[in-house]
Amino acid sequence: MERPELPLAQLHAFVVLAEELHFGHAAALLGIAQPPLSQQIRRLEDKVGHALFTREPGRVALTAAGRELLPAARRALTDLADGLAAARAVGSGRAGRLRIGFAASLALTVLPGLLRAFRERLPDVRLDIREMTTAPQIAALRDKTIDVGLLREPPAGDTAGDTADGAELSFRTVLTEPFVAVLPSAHPLAALRTVQLARLADEPFVLLPRTAGPRLHDQIIGLCEAAGFTPRIAQRAVEWQTVCALVETGLGVSLAPASIRRIRLKGVAFRTVEPNARTRVAVGWRKDDRSPLVAQLLATVSRDPGSAR
Repeated sequence: MERPELPLAQLHAFVVLAEELHFGHAAALLGIAQPPLSQQIRRLEDKVGHALFTREPGRVALTAAGRELLPAARRALTDLADGLAAARAVGSGRAGRLRIGFAASLALTVLPGLLRAFRERLPDVRLDIREMTTAPQIAALRDKTIDVGLLREPPAGDTAGDTADGAELSFRTVLTEPFVAVLPSAHPLAALRTVQLARLADEPFVLLPRTAGPRLHDQIIGLCEAAGFTPRIAQRAVEWQTVCALVETGLGVSLAPASIRRIRLKGVAFRTVEPNARTRVAVGWRKDDRSPLVAQLLATVSRDPGSAR
């Protein structure tokens, strides 16, 4: 990029004088005396190499060179003002782009309220929403292809360990929700209000693959083992909606977060299970990320926890 030849003060003085066509009026608008204004215009004309104004007693007019320069000068000043305003808006977290990963089931709970509250506060921020299961979200956070993740059962503790590039992740719990048994509506256990988990011991299971969310998968397996059996996994599906669809066909039963009850399928029943257990939903981000937009999203979760329910 070539170095600009024209000082902004001279360009501004030129535009004001071109609009007023009167040195006294232009100087008053600029807050300077007439001699400094005349000096600035002379220096600008020296840069251009041609006169920009004709000067006659009681009359100032643009020359052909001045008329040619004026539109470009106006654009330059407007673009700079717009650029400064945009930079300030992004720097303060009032504008820009925020990339958010989310687990599909959270579109039934956390996501709508959180995004609505965020957009009410910051309508000029562009949101890039990406549906991803937990494990890919964690990888995307570390790869810096998303800025924030909404996921289930993040790594244990408050942070996920260092990676090769030093990225460390932080997590904050947004909510917890119980598990439910997912049954074909014609299943005998669907007649009960509460299902003892042990009564699912002989049933084939439909579950998400462990690669989609290792901790949630292991939690479900652990609940079954605590009830005295290891689930026999007959089918796997990447999304909970597909799990429910496979249960509806009679291919098995499942154990899932209670929010999937909002998936309306006529042939599927959702029942409370005993013993009761809960799954954790969290927001995750890079610990060293100083983005004001990330801070604004975390502030939205903190300010209005109910928006994420």
